Amino acid sequence: MSSHEEMFLALCRPGFESDLAAELSDRCAELGASGYPRTSDGSGYVLWNNLQGDPDALLQTGLVFGRSFYPLTASFEDLPEQDRIGALWPELQLQGPFSELFLEHADTNAGRELAGFLRGFRKALEPKLRKAGLLRGNADRRLHLFFDDSRHGHIGVSPAGIPLPEGGLTRLRLSPEAPSRSALKLEEALLRFVGRGKPPGLHTAVDLGAAPGGWSWQLARLGLKVTGVDHGKLAPALLDEYPVRHVSGDAFTWRPERPVDLVVCDVVDKPARTAALMQKWLEQGWARVALFNLKLPMARRYRESQTLLERLAGGLERQHPGALIQAAHLYHDREEITVWVDTRAP
Repeated sequence: MSSHEEMFLALCRPGFESDLAAELSDRCAELGASGYPRTSDGSGYVLWNNLQGDPDALLQTGLVFGRSFYPLTASFEDLPEQDRIGALWPELQLQGPFSELFLEHADTNAGRELAGFLRGFRKALEPKLRKAGLLRGNADRRLHLFFDDSRHGHIGVSPAGIPLPEGGLTRLRLSPEAPSRSALKLEEALLRFVGRGKPPGLHTAVDLGAAPGGWSWQLARLGLKVTGVDHGKLAPALLDEYPVRHVSGDAFTWRPERPVDLVVCDVVDKPARTAALMQKWLEQGWARVALFNLKLPMARRYRESQTLLERLAGGLERQHPGALIQAAHLYHDREEITVWVDTRAP
């Protein structure tokens, strides 16, 4: 067992390690912290070795390309197969008590092969932690055991008050009623940026590029009155059973008859064009809130995303100086990021 003075672990989609490393370097520098990332292509995570300053603010604000981010207290190597818990126990006693136990692995083929092992490990570890008083709901820290394989990994902690999905993954079940799998993408986005239930203060919405209707369906089932704009057809059940109106039109030229609360957009186009469209909707007052995806280029994904988000913030500064802009590379995203802009923010 080896200790860490200032080491953090950030999980990401495999293949995006360099994007996350660049983001960590920039964000830590903004906070007055210095250090360096350690990456391995395709690993699904980045280790941040902090040398100076405090990057803890990132635990609260989050990262675009990081699914989770937390400090490490120790690493473990060559755990004995017959008594893994015994080898970990001194460090767990030192760091406890904990509000909950996260057993994590990278979102890779090798990582997913650990799922069966971790189910058995949880059955053995959780009762022991509870019996020792190290696992209780009123504790202020969460325990992370991240496994590279069944004998090697890291021990970390995170504030219990910060909502985090285990392994950084929000796993959702697709309803058989959903017109497309894209419904999961919108559901995850709303959970990330708003929380469960109907988004507060939002009653009407426009879905640009709606066909076949996955996003419109997701909004309608939350109780919003939706206009789906697309030359393509929407799922018939969507029009018959939900408050969705279909308008045949182009996402980039169609304009609403009256302002709506929310505009959403998942069109496949150049990200700069999509960002400019959303900025125009917000500047013109056609919508107060926007949720949209930016399809990223294969190269310079992080730099391109930062350029677009900074341009968007600058464009909204005059009319909406307090606009809240959040972005995330969600589990259900691929080569894209999802952006939430709320001009109602004080």
